Amino acid sequence: MSDTFRKFRRSFRAWRNLRRLEQEEAHYRKNFLKRSLSIPGEVEICARVASRFPSKTPKSKGNLHILAIYHSYNWEGTSLGPSLAAFGDVRHLDWRESVLAGGKQPDNAGWMEAMNEGLLRAAQAWAADRPFDIVFTYLSGEQVSPDSLEKLRSLGAPMVNLALNDKETFVGKVRNGHAAGARDICRHFDLCWTSTIDALEKYVVEGANPLYLPEGANPSIHRPYDEDKEYDVSFVGQCYGNRPEVIGRLREEGINVETFGPGWPHGPLTTEEMVRTWSRSRINLGFGGIMGHNATYCLKGRDFEVPMSGGLYLTEHHAELTPFYEIGREIVTYTGFNDLLGKIRWLLSDPDQAEMIRRAGRARALNEHTWEMRFDRVFRMLGALA
Repeated sequence: MSDTFRKFRRSFRAWRNLRRLEQEEAHYRKNFLKRSLSIPGEVEICARVASRFPSKTPKSKGNLHILAIYHSYNWEGTSLGPSLAAFGDVRHLDWRESVLAGGKQPDNAGWMEAMNEGLLRAAQAWAADRPFDIVFTYLSGEQVSPDSLEKLRSLGAPMVNLALNDKETFVGKVRNGHAAGARDICRHFDLCWTSTIDALEKYVVEGANPLYLPEGANPSIHRPYDEDKEYDVSFVGQCYGNRPEVIGRLREEGINVETFGPGWPHGPLTTEEMVRTWSRSRINLGFGGIMGHNATYCLKGRDFEVPMSGGLYLTEHHAELTPFYEIGREIVTYTGFNDLLGKIRWLLSDPDQAEMIRRAGRARALNEHTWEMRFDRVFRMLGALA
């Protein structure tokens, strides 16, 4: 396949994906307005949860019994697990563990049904021994059915689900009428935590209680290391979209930039090596776009992990960043390649200013953007935490 044809295919897929996204947004926007719906505030959500659990007594931090259902692809185990443990005893179920599905694998026929049954058996056995105060999940319609969630609700604990890319995957692929994203399962949770602000209307249309709250970082993992500066610019993340082109153009302009992650020559890093790389870099590059969608952005985990790790962060500008950082003082953003190149040269030429921004970004992340702070807010809204 020629490079020209590959480029054409990528462009066509991007156009098709963007068109699908536009149609999805128009559908939900029309229904949201037609039904005169509104996005609930925290007070309203708290009242709805309290009406479902009228006799629930909040507990102090450290005394909760939490059921956590998620798989650790890379960051989840080091970020979610320790942060949840700060609130009490955590029972963790990894939905990819083959034992839950009786030895079946995710690509086997009947895997989801078998896994759901195993998951419910384990949860019910634990709850019989000691009732749960909270059920936290990081699931999509690819892993759990609405019927299974209703059975999980019968345990009597408030349930919250985390979704980190509803801009692209709120519906996702649809097979036999069942959506791979959050569409079909969201109404079965007491709270749907989404990092995508423009998905709030979609959740409401589907009958769910959404909360817009981004990712966080774990300060015991995401911390500065005493490392010599090895790279002027580094990027840690997948190789796709316009990223190779941007990296190539920076190198053509004489910028010392190194890349790590799936698809790059150096390949992926361990969590510790990733954080050490941020300390070895004068500037840590970010991309805010979504795979397969042009000019479409969302918050990323590294938006909080890099600053908390003490890295100077330079990423694509988009509106969702502005409530969480003071642009130009705590992180730096760019629009387009020429602006990116100019910002890099400015920061490299003024190390004192770069150091001030780096320190301010870390302070903001530590003060407002830890995973523990995110969970604290969610658990209080669900009436579990005093």
